[in-house]
Amino acid sequence: MSVADFRKGIGANLATIRGLRVATEIPDNPSPPVAIVALSSVSYDGAFAGGLTEYSFAVSVIVGRAAEREAQRRLDVFISTGENSVKHAIESDKTLAGSAYDVRVSEMTQVGSVSLGDATYLACDFIVTVYAE
Repeated sequence: MSVADFRKGIGANLATIRGLRVATEIPDNPSPPVAIVALSSVSYDGAFAGGLTEYSFAVSVIVGRAAEREAQRRLDVFISTGENSVKHAIESDKTLAGSAYDVRVSEMTQVGSVSLGDATYLACDFIVTVYAE
Protein backbone atom coordinates (compact mmCIF):
# COMPACT_ATOMS: atom_id res chain seq x y z
CA MET A 1 0.00 0.00 0.00
CA SER A 2 1.03 3.61 -0.38
CA VAL A 3 1.48 6.57 1.94
CA ALA A 4 -1.56 8.14 0.24
CA ASP A 5 -3.63 5.07 1.24
CA PHE A 6 -2.57 5.49 4.86
CA ARG A 7 -3.41 9.22 4.82
CA LYS A 8 -6.81 8.44 3.31
CA GLY A 9 -7.44 5.73 5.92
CA ILE A 10 -6.52 8.02 8.81
CA GLY A 11 -8.66 10.75 7.25
CA ALA A 12 -11.64 8.42 6.86
CA ASN A 13 -11.38 7.43 10.52
CA LEU A 14 -11.15 11.08 11.58
CA ALA A 15 -14.18 11.97 9.44
CA THR A 16 -16.32 10.08 11.97
CA ILE A 17 -15.88 13.01 14.40
CA ARG A 18 -18.86 15.28 13.85
CA GLY A 19 -17.93 18.87 13.04
CA LEU A 20 -14.26 18.21 12.31
CA ARG A 21 -13.01 18.85 8.79
CA VAL A 22 -10.22 16.57 7.55
CA ALA A 23 -7.37 17.35 5.14
CA THR A 24 -5.30 14.39 3.96
CA GLU A 25 -3.02 16.75 2.07
CA ILE A 26 -1.60 19.93 3.57
CA PRO A 27 -4.06 22.70 2.59
CA ASP A 28 -3.08 26.21 1.51
CA ASN A 29 -5.68 27.85 3.72
CA PRO A 30 -7.17 25.52 6.37
CA SER A 31 -10.55 26.36 7.87
CA PRO A 32 -10.83 25.33 11.56
CA PRO A 33 -11.87 23.09 13.09
CA VAL A 34 -9.66 20.88 10.93
CA ALA A 35 -7.38 17.86 11.28
CA ILE A 36 -4.43 17.85 8.88
CA VAL A 37 -2.70 14.51 8.23
CA ALA A 38 1.00 14.77 7.31
CA LEU A 39 3.77 12.18 7.02
CA SER A 40 6.63 12.77 9.50
CA SER A 41 9.01 9.85 8.97
CA VAL A 42 9.40 6.27 7.75
CA SER A 43 11.39 3.47 9.45
CA TYR A 44 12.21 0.57 7.16
CA ASP A 45 13.15 -3.08 7.82
CA GLY A 46 11.42 -3.47 11.20
CA ALA A 47 11.15 -7.25 10.80
CA PHE A 48 13.03 -10.05 9.10
CA ALA A 49 13.35 -9.71 5.33
CA GLY A 50 12.01 -6.15 5.48
CA GLY A 51 8.52 -7.34 6.39
CA LEU A 52 7.56 -4.36 8.53
CA THR A 53 7.73 -0.64 7.86
CA GLU A 54 6.66 2.00 10.40
CA TYR A 55 5.15 5.20 9.05
CA SER A 56 4.93 8.11 11.49
CA PHE A 57 2.30 10.78 10.88
CA ALA A 58 1.57 14.06 12.64
CA VAL A 59 -2.11 14.87 12.78
CA SER A 60 -2.42 18.58 13.54
CA VAL A 61 -5.78 19.60 14.93
CA ILE A 62 -6.60 23.31 14.68
CA VAL A 63 -9.77 24.20 16.56
CA GLY A 64 -10.46 27.92 16.66
CA ARG A 65 -9.11 31.31 17.58
CA ALA A 66 -6.76 31.04 20.53
CA ALA A 67 -8.58 33.76 22.48
CA GLU A 68 -11.94 31.96 22.40
CA ARG A 69 -12.92 29.84 25.43
CA GLU A 70 -14.84 27.48 23.18
CA ALA A 71 -11.62 26.62 21.35
CA GLN A 72 -10.08 25.19 24.52
CA ARG A 73 -13.24 23.20 25.34
CA ARG A 74 -13.33 21.78 21.81
CA LEU A 75 -9.66 20.86 21.98
CA ASP A 76 -10.25 19.16 25.35
CA VAL A 77 -12.85 16.87 23.73
CA PHE A 78 -10.50 15.96 20.87
CA ILE A 79 -7.67 15.20 23.32
CA SER A 80 -9.79 13.07 25.67
CA THR A 81 -10.12 9.31 25.27
CA GLY A 82 -13.89 9.40 24.77
CA GLU A 83 -15.87 8.62 21.64
CA ASN A 84 -15.24 12.04 20.00
CA SER A 85 -11.52 11.92 20.66
CA VAL A 86 -8.95 11.91 17.89
CA LYS A 87 -7.30 8.79 19.37
CA HIS A 88 -10.57 6.87 19.45
CA ALA A 89 -11.47 7.89 15.89
CA ILE A 90 -8.09 7.07 14.34
CA GLU A 91 -7.91 3.69 16.09
CA SER A 92 -11.54 2.80 15.23
CA ASP A 93 -10.34 0.87 12.16
CA LYS A 94 -6.87 -0.36 13.01
CA THR A 95 -6.26 -1.68 9.47
CA LEU A 96 -7.15 1.62 7.74
CA ALA A 97 -9.57 -0.16 5.40
CA GLY A 98 -7.18 -3.06 4.93
CA SER A 99 -4.08 -1.06 3.98
CA ALA A 100 -2.14 -1.56 7.26
CA TYR A 101 -1.38 -4.17 9.89
CA ASP A 102 -2.11 -1.76 12.72
CA VAL A 103 -2.39 1.93 13.62
CA ARG A 104 -1.61 3.51 16.98
CA VAL A 105 -1.94 7.02 18.40
CA SER A 106 0.90 7.18 20.90
CA GLU A 107 0.77 10.75 22.14
CA MET A 108 -0.57 14.26 21.84
CA THR A 109 2.07 16.99 21.77
CA GLN A 110 2.58 20.68 21.31
CA VAL A 111 -0.62 22.29 22.52
CA GLY A 112 -0.30 25.93 21.60
CA SER A 113 -1.07 28.62 19.11
CA VAL A 114 -0.51 28.63 15.38
CA SER A 115 -0.77 31.65 13.08
CA LEU A 116 -2.80 31.36 9.89
CA GLY A 117 -2.91 34.61 7.98
CA ASP A 118 -3.78 37.40 10.40
CA ALA A 119 -5.36 35.13 13.02
CA THR A 120 -3.93 32.98 15.81
CA TYR A 121 -5.54 29.60 16.43
CA LEU A 122 -5.33 26.98 19.17
CA ALA A 123 -3.88 23.68 17.96
CA CYS A 124 -2.16 20.44 18.94
CA ASP A 125 -0.44 17.52 17.24
CA PHE A 126 -1.13 13.81 17.58
CA ILE A 127 1.61 11.30 16.81
CA VAL A 128 0.26 8.36 14.79
CA THR A 129 2.22 5.23 13.81
CA VAL A 130 1.07 2.99 10.98
CA TYR A 131 2.54 -0.50 10.81
CA ALA A 132 2.51 -1.99 7.31
CA GLU A 133 4.46 -4.02 4.81
